[in-house]
Amino acid sequence: QVDFVLLGGDLFHENKPSRKTVHSCLESLRKYCMGDRPVQFEILSDQAVNFHYSKFPWVNYQDRNLNISIPIFSIHGNHDDPTGADALCALDILSCAGLLNHFGHSPSVEKIDISPILLRKGRTKIALYGLGAIPDERLYRMFVNKQVTMLRPKEDEDSWFNLFVIHQNRSKHGATNYIPEQFLDDFINLVVWGHEHECKIAPSQNEQQRFYVSQPGSSVVTSLSPGEAVKKHIGLLHVKGKKMKMQKIALETVRTFHMEDIILADHPDLFNPDNPKVTQAIQAFCMEKVELMLDGAERERLGNPRQPEKPLIRLRVDYAGGFEPFSVHRFSQKYMDRVANPKDIIHFFRHREQKEKNDSDVNFGKLVSRPASEGMTLRVEDLVKQYFQTAEKKVQLSLLTERGMGEAVQEFVDKEEKDAIEELVKFQLEKTQRFLKERRTDAEEEKIDEEVRKFRESRKKNTEEEDEEVREAMTRARAHRSEDTVLVAASSDEELMDTGTKGTGDSDDGLPATLRRGRGGARGRARGARGQNSTARGSSRRGRGGTSQESATSSRTYKPVSVPAKNMSIVDAFRSSKQEPSLNSSRSYSEDIIDDDSDLEDISIVPSSKVNQRLSTTSSLSKRGSQSQTSRGVDFESDE
Repeated sequence: QVDFVLLGGDLFHENKPSRKTVHSCLESLRKYCMGDRPVQFEILSDQAVNFHYSKFPWVNYQDRNLNISIPIFSIHGNHDDPTGADALCALDILSCAGLLNHFGHSPSVEKIDISPILLRKGRTKIALYGLGAIPDERLYRMFVNKQVTMLRPKEDEDSWFNLFVIHQNRSKHGATNYIPEQFLDDFINLVVWGHEHECKIAPSQNEQQRFYVSQPGSSVVTSLSPGEAVKKHIGLLHVKGKKMKMQKIALETVRTFHMEDIILADHPDLFNPDNPKVTQAIQAFCMEKVELMLDGAERERLGNPRQPEKPLIRLRVDYAGGFEPFSVHRFSQKYMDRVANPKDIIHFFRHREQKEKNDSDVNFGKLVSRPASEGMTLRVEDLVKQYFQTAEKKVQLSLLTERGMGEAVQEFVDKEEKDAIEELVKFQLEKTQRFLKERRTDAEEEKIDEEVRKFRESRKKNTEEEDEEVREAMTRARAHRSEDTVLVAASSDEELMDTGTKGTGDSDDGLPATLRRGRGGARGRARGARGQNSTARGSSRRGRGGTSQESATSSRTYKPVSVPAKNMSIVDAFRSSKQEPSLNSSRSYSEDIIDDDSDLEDISIVPSSKVNQRLSTTSSLSKRGSQSQTSRGVDFESDE
């Protein structure tokens, strides 16, 4: 068995997974990770630092109340990242239950200090670094400003195998919307790169930094994209001293996925756009291709009974050159019982035609046209920014910023934060009101509009301040909403206590109609009340078998629930009462590629009791830049 399981984020595909998903996850963790087998490695680092954000700042296998045989260490991804006023995520629930060790959480937006979890088994020592998902542009800027520091052990720092787990964009999606490998410290031996879905489990060496990068990819197909069609694997990592070996293990329960592209213009002998029956010919050609892919998917089935039977098939058809697409719905009817995605089996796209320019100015060898599905990923916040920047003047933003609005819409879409947009609007409005009061601007609408415009432009230029503004808006608004919920609940409780009840026993006949609970509480007449006099609809009381009907508008007094005042407009806020106070290397490396596995024999260690394992946390850390190191050797053994 393995010593521990390491996950690179996105254990859940959704930020708020369903009950069934969470239940299945808990069931699997309890079934496979709990047991009497002793854990054969110890932790030397200060766990209060490694898990400082947890109420239980120690690894789960050292908890006296738990019996963990296979510990799991995981960072959070961008799908299951912490949200809300308390910055919690689904992994925190599993961590609190003692089934998983969530690490790599860095809530600070000004400086990130990555403190490793120091593991030791026999003579092999591993420094496990982790950094959960952070918006790529923000993390890119923090790396550039040298605000990210990786702490190293003070004692024998060259004797540690340094393993770093990160969850960011590896491929370039924009100027700053990714993390270049060159940003990472060069003392690292192996980087486990999450977030990217294409499986590249075999470690590849970065020629500049000299460390290896392993990209496990997603364990299931989450989208019909080319990267998902690559066969899925997990890796079994062997580490002895400074040597490592990655063993690929194919996943046998993944639904098979085949994808193929067709360019109709490349088959002039088969298809003529001027032929009236060309559509039927294209459809027959596509059916032949789909059948071939189905045969290939059947041959690739591994025979595992838990592997889904129906494959995923995707045929992308480029119909540029005067062709017309046929009915996908009618085509998919033939494969309803044979594929898992009949509605998406065909995808038509068309290359964008490049405008002709002067031959002397154009290098046609560099003109590459790609399908729209493979183009640069469109993000919600980018679409919002593009919309407002290109919109007519009457619908452009005059107080809010495009960046802030885009972030709020992203929270609304990706994290299902229903109040995100409203919260941002309120916060930016209040901040603008404070700015106008501090400026002591004349109470004229033209001057106020000019000051608002200047204030908005200054915020747009300061991206760091704007990011902080968005985060503060989300956090503060959620906290206020939680307080309002508590106040409303308390008022409701007082209402229940102050309301006198008529009748005897535990009947709810004396409660107002709006406070009664239970099925049919506001349906008018109660059960067993047929033939009796009743008041208006919804005013009667529901009592099981009750005989008396009371009006909801009885002579009782109820305490009103306080409602927060609405935000004032800019002009009204400025004209209000007195001003409020303002808020405040070169390096030499000797890389030895070893083909012999003889040096990776089993390492025997005397199992220590779980009570004693919790007592060793003495090794100290020191901030040392990676550039101070002069030599290091890593032996990588390929196992294809």
